[in-house]
Amino acid sequence: MNQDLFAKEHQLFLPTYNRIPINISHGRGVHLIDKDGNKYLDFFSGLAVNALGYAHPEIVKAVSEQISKFAHLSNNYITDIQIEFAELLLKHSNMSKVFLTNSGTESIEGALKLIRKKEGPDKKIFALTDSFHGRTYGAMTLTGREKYRHGFEPLLPNIFHIKFNSVEDLYEKINSETAAVFVEFIQGEGGINVVSREFADHLALLRNKYGFIIVSDSIQCGIGRTGKPYSHNHLNLYPDIIVTAKAIGGGLPLGAVLTTEKLSGVFETGKHGTTFGGNPVSCAAGKVVLHEVFENGLINEVAALGDYFFSQLNEIKKMFPDDIKEIRGKGFMIGIELNYEGQSLVKIMRDKKVLINCTNNNVLRILPPLISTKNDIDFFLYNFHESLKLKK
Repeated sequence: MNQDLFAKEHQLFLPTYNRIPINISHGRGVHLIDKDGNKYLDFFSGLAVNALGYAHPEIVKAVSEQISKFAHLSNNYITDIQIEFAELLLKHSNMSKVFLTNSGTESIEGALKLIRKKEGPDKKIFALTDSFHGRTYGAMTLTGREKYRHGFEPLLPNIFHIKFNSVEDLYEKINSETAAVFVEFIQGEGGINVVSREFADHLALLRNKYGFIIVSDSIQCGIGRTGKPYSHNHLNLYPDIIVTAKAIGGGLPLGAVLTTEKLSGVFETGKHGTTFGGNPVSCAAGKVVLHEVFENGLINEVAALGDYFFSQLNEIKKMFPDDIKEIRGKGFMIGIELNYEGQSLVKIMRDKKVLINCTNNNVLRILPPLISTKNDIDFFLYNFHESLKLKK
């Protein structure tokens, strides 16, 4: 590892990141390669961004062709590539209109503005405990984890939290003064927590009674990652707004706010905007992602291989009951809850050339590229089994 690189990082950057001690040269497919030639299986995939892995030939081609025409025009213009991308995104989201952003947190902020514009300043907006919605002020206020909010008070008013999966708390807090409820139907940063069918069903019943807006935060758990287009599809729940990002840009900054027809007229011209959102180069990459995931059937591979992955992990769980408390998630969004802190296993796996992440202290978060094969999964499973033996 080039120590000079990391020394310079400390000199030049604000200390906001705990960098992984690998000096990356390039990526190919599901692997990252460092400058010493070591090849790592990346089952973290850039925080669920690199759905098609690294240097996917169709993304490289699409981006190269688009950037040779223009990289940016501003949203004073509409471009063919934006239209083509939006058509695919809406088609596979079962929604009516879209606003394109740069990121997930911008998508959350856009949704908050839309809700306030429609419902007014006094009604309450809710999210769930243990949720993570982003780092900007609105998104951070929604986030249900104190460590991300501490030190940044005062936060936005009239935003509150419902206990995760508590139907009792849901009924206690939701009423005619509710504007919206934001839900990650599978929480990412919170530890791969899955919303129950009971909670989702009662949330839908309460919406029918009071008419509030349900927002599906699908920034991490969307675009086929769970084996369905979005995680709420596992529960047959139909949101009023979907916010998404990460995977849809093929590695480039891109996000979206998707709405039903009934919300399509809330923003009039000039009430919301973005300089870079819907960037043509990002849309070109995103079109490839949507085509591969939905049109070419990659989502079906994720569903099938996800079932295999979970079955094999549960077999390992039986072998190591003192280590593994629970395995949860869907498709290629997997949480392995340990009975101890997880960073030590992350390091052991990294030494075995497998990259994963630990969240919420003791949950190993597994986010493979959607192009991962059975052989890739088997390589992970073997090294995970061996790492647990070393942990003994």
